[in-house]
Amino acid sequence: MRLTDASVAIRPRTSWEAIDLGVLMARQHRRLLMASWAVVTVPLFAVLCALLWQYPSWAMLVFWWLKPAYERLPLYILSRSLFGDTPTFKQALKAFPGLLKPQLLASLTWRRLSPTRSFDLPVLQLEGLKGKARTQRLNVLGQRDAGAATWLTVVGMHLETALWIGLGSLVYLLIPTQVSTEWDWQSLINGDTSDWLWLEHLSNLGYALLLILWGPIYVACGFSLYLNRRTALEGWDIELTFRRLRQRLTGVAYALLIGFGVLMLQTPTPAFADTPASCPLPSEDPNGPDAARLQAQPLTSQASREAALQILDAPPFENRETVTRWRFGDEVKKEEPEPPENLQKFLDLIENWGALKSLALFFEVALWALVIGVVALVLWRYREWLGTFVGRTRFKLPHRSESPDQLFGLDVVPESLPDDVASSAERLWSEDPRAALGLLYRALLSRLIHDHKLPLKSSHTEAEVLPLVDGLDDPELSNFSQTLTRHWQNLAYGHRLPPAELCPLLCNDWRRLVEQGGRR
Repeated sequence: MRLTDASVAIRPRTSWEAIDLGVLMARQHRRLLMASWAVVTVPLFAVLCALLWQYPSWAMLVFWWLKPAYERLPLYILSRSLFGDTPTFKQALKAFPGLLKPQLLASLTWRRLSPTRSFDLPVLQLEGLKGKARTQRLNVLGQRDAGAATWLTVVGMHLETALWIGLGSLVYLLIPTQVSTEWDWQSLINGDTSDWLWLEHLSNLGYALLLILWGPIYVACGFSLYLNRRTALEGWDIELTFRRLRQRLTGVAYALLIGFGVLMLQTPTPAFADTPASCPLPSEDPNGPDAARLQAQPLTSQASREAALQILDAPPFENRETVTRWRFGDEVKKEEPEPPENLQKFLDLIENWGALKSLALFFEVALWALVIGVVALVLWRYREWLGTFVGRTRFKLPHRSESPDQLFGLDVVPESLPDDVASSAERLWSEDPRAALGLLYRALLSRLIHDHKLPLKSSHTEAEVLPLVDGLDDPELSNFSQTLTRHWQNLAYGHRLPPAELCPLLCNDWRRLVEQGGRR
């Protein structure tokens, strides 16, 4: 790695400037990054959809979970391109299998949900660190830019979701009107789920396609944060400044050396006389290290150690005393046995493991959400029982609205209907079809309100009643209601008389509904 060959300006930046630099790096090599990402991910997505066609959600989950494996290829391309050695498309794909080998299992398991995944990946892939060395390295790097890397992941999640929804909306807007009118949410929900599997896989394909655009950008932003942190720690900008200064002064230094040599050649050499040295030799010290008294002493290392200990045991270095009084046990310090070496390594790993802190925070939030949900569920479940203890307060529960007595100008009170509605309608049909249909429609509305407890209001229209009837999950009642409502609207608003053969059909259907419901 030669810093002078870097294709970007090496200087300390803020975290957000570094992320902007990552976007520019991804844009500069967008064709190679997007093409390599598409070649790796799209075939894998097709295989997952083929294997899990009946389970599109599982196919999507597996594809999403394997994102850390895809992200290694863009980092390889960007790291090589940074120093002017941009790989070709063929070279990048050839190197991809080798990039998956180091620590792939860890990246897809306990490190998968790390919010600083893009910031940590260069330490694994470019520096090749693992274990305690990797943890210590990440602790040093994460002292400044870990927050920005976390926000990058959070914003990226929301951006992926927004792009996914926007892409689905765009596809829906491009559908012709003749086709889109036949699709409604009720048919999508109530229809056979196997008929709409292709629609779910199409939605999943939209997510796979948008990752071709966003995935390399996310990796590039994390890589630029990593470069920015190393620039600040290792002083890359200072090193580059000194290298440029040396290159500028190299030619000047050669010229100075040549000029100094020429000057020395032209300077005359003085003649030195053969005079004796004016500095006398030092006299020998009789007490120096070569003295006879020092060389004759039988001093050994053991003897010197014992002599030093004797000096340290004597005052003022150490004062010994005899204590004859009672003493509390806590005054005597006992040496605690050291834990085994393997246990100590495991404790150090847990203490320095940053992913464990994120996992603990996730479980803490989940437990608090569970507690709040349980408390809310208990309060809602026993709200009436709790109401007996707060009955004296000023807060009052809202009263349920009473059932309307009239709908669309029709009296729907059960007492206003005859005992045998079907027989009465058959007698009225020949004389007054409008009264007969009105009787059947009033009986239907009364049955929906009082038997099925359907929350009908006086503001509802005939068309608004039908979706509420469909929600009762009674196909026979729904078909009868739709037929009767359609003919009643034709007669009441369009003044079109129903056919004569409709009377026995409606009356027989009404009798069958009454027999099933056990009323009238």
